[in-house]
Amino acid sequence: MKLKRRDFIASGAAALGGALFVSRLAFGRTVANTNARFVFIILRGALDGLAAVPPHGDPNYAGLRRELAFTAPGTQGGVFKLDDLFGLHPSLVFMSESFAARELIVFHAIAGPYRERSHFDGQDVLENGYARPHAAQSGWLNRALASLPADSASQRKELGVALGQNVPLVMRGPASVASWSPSRLAALDEDTLARITDLYSHDALLSQRLADAVMADAIASTDTEPMQASGGVTHANARYVEVVRAAAGFLRREDGPQVAVFDTTGWDTHANEGAAQGQLSVRLAPLDTGLRALKDQLGPVWSNTVVLLATEFGRTAAINGTRGTDHGTASSAFLVGGAVQGGRVIADWPGLASAALYQGRDLRPTLDLRSVMKGVLAEHLLVPGMALETAIFPASAAARPLRGLTRA
Repeated sequence: MKLKRRDFIASGAAALGGALFVSRLAFGRTVANTNARFVFIILRGALDGLAAVPPHGDPNYAGLRRELAFTAPGTQGGVFKLDDLFGLHPSLVFMSESFAARELIVFHAIAGPYRERSHFDGQDVLENGYARPHAAQSGWLNRALASLPADSASQRKELGVALGQNVPLVMRGPASVASWSPSRLAALDEDTLARITDLYSHDALLSQRLADAVMADAIASTDTEPMQASGGVTHANARYVEVVRAAAGFLRREDGPQVAVFDTTGWDTHANEGAAQGQLSVRLAPLDTGLRALKDQLGPVWSNTVVLLATEFGRTAAINGTRGTDHGTASSAFLVGGAVQGGRVIADWPGLASAALYQGRDLRPTLDLRSVMKGVLAEHLLVPGMALETAIFPASAAARPLRGLTRA
């Protein structure tokens, strides 16, 4: 079988009408889409894109992956079929259903501009929007919120919310954003809360901060129906369930934020990565379950929602001596949601032949992650085009925005 890159870009490009880029008309809009919701999930640790989205149709795949290689769709432990080349990891049940429902786009051989293999620096580039690490103290998503037309904030105190122990770099910057963190303390009883409120009542700043915290916790704790965790629930998975529930609580509100950000960890699979079963599967399953829960909890808001899942870089094409994979370059990314024009794989596939590998070891990047980010910001949140190319992703003209990613 001879791989031809033009054959494997067809499934994405043809559906986009042969042109992958945002038109000038989209850049010219000035009225914000206040119904739009966007969630950015950072997969920290470098997701193995060749395992999450195995290219089972590539003739070099099985030889490189050996015991970590997945079998074809329809076989024991086989992948969910996307097309004749790509499949989804068998733990990604909801994603497979979303692909069939045309609510998922899979991107492969994708990477940001970073070409080294440091987690710290790679995540900084993923979040800062520049081509190099430590180039800014603000993040691309915060700057995008700051660029939205003023009328979009008329009923909202903050346009974004960061969920987790810290506000990540991607959400730091000039735009005011809310934050919420899973509590490690027992819930306060009403009497204790009343005493603290009275104590803070004479300090305007502390009083306001307390009121904001109580309101945020109330929003995050409001369920449409309780979420049930399946299987053994680890501390990390329980935290993830709580964060997903909180994100949905914020985004459901008409006067709440439009954008939410949180992260997941544990994707650094140097040893015993596993295939259908193993370390990676244990991490992918709750990620998939959490996405299903997010859809269920958002209810009708899901139809206006886009969720982007991305990682700082990929992993090596071949497995290492400890049955895992080391730091690589290109990976896969996902766009899922009711507002996604899905059911497609977008990949200019370079192949896994030795001569095609980046530096002789990694999947070669052929798609810039910033093209996806720009496309979503322009079409879904209606971020002005000039801001995309200057304030949000400086010096990124080569990463032209993909168009047709979201429904009109």
